[in-house]
Amino acid sequence: MIRTVLFDLDGTLIDTEKYFRRAWPQALAAFGCTMTDEQALSLRSLGRPFAPERFREMFGEGIDYAAVREKRRQIMEQIIAREGIQLKPGAVELVEYLRSAGYTVAISTATDEERTARYLAQTELPLERFDRFISATMVKQGKPAPDIYLYACEQLGVRPRDCYAVEDAPNGILSASRAGCRVLAVPDQTRPEPELIPLLTGTFDSLLQIIDFLKKQEQRDENGGNI
Repeated sequence: MIRTVLFDLDGTLIDTEKYFRRAWPQALAAFGCTMTDEQALSLRSLGRPFAPERFREMFGEGIDYAAVREKRRQIMEQIIAREGIQLKPGAVELVEYLRSAGYTVAISTATDEERTARYLAQTELPLERFDRFISATMVKQGKPAPDIYLYACEQLGVRPRDCYAVEDAPNGILSASRAGCRVLAVPDQTRPEPELIPLLTGTFDSLLQIIDFLKKQEQRDENGGNI
């Protein structure tokens, strides 16, 4: 019986991927470069060392990834100051259901703890509502490497196959799948590519739909695998 759920943050719990999609091209423009929408989307949840490598592939060796990333961070903060942080539909209901049903609920994100706490403090789901926080800053490699999910499972004392990972973007899906977690996708910005579909335990239009899925799984477990 699976009783642990690990949530990605940006694009999964909070509606911020749309901001990253705008901020990356604006940051590159400040350095005289043009970034396509497709290139911006490819950076979703991409962690170290993969993001700097992707930048070199797209813009050549002369690009200063750290400087561009800092500019993007500044632009993101300006956008958030103007437009705020909104939760994804169904986030509150799903987390409340999980907690009431006795699940362990954790966050596994590329975002550091300070920003995660600050962002969630603007919502109905402050960081204190979660049992554990795991950041890619705590592991050697970020997504799409499996490190963050393997580390999260280690910290929680569970096997990856006994966890659901809720993700929105390709790099996060790959990370969770490579770790051996059961991946529940709630796509944001784009639908999963065909090659990712076999990696998914389920695909949902909103977080709210996961509640019905979990209830059916719980019923099946109680009935020995039969509904």
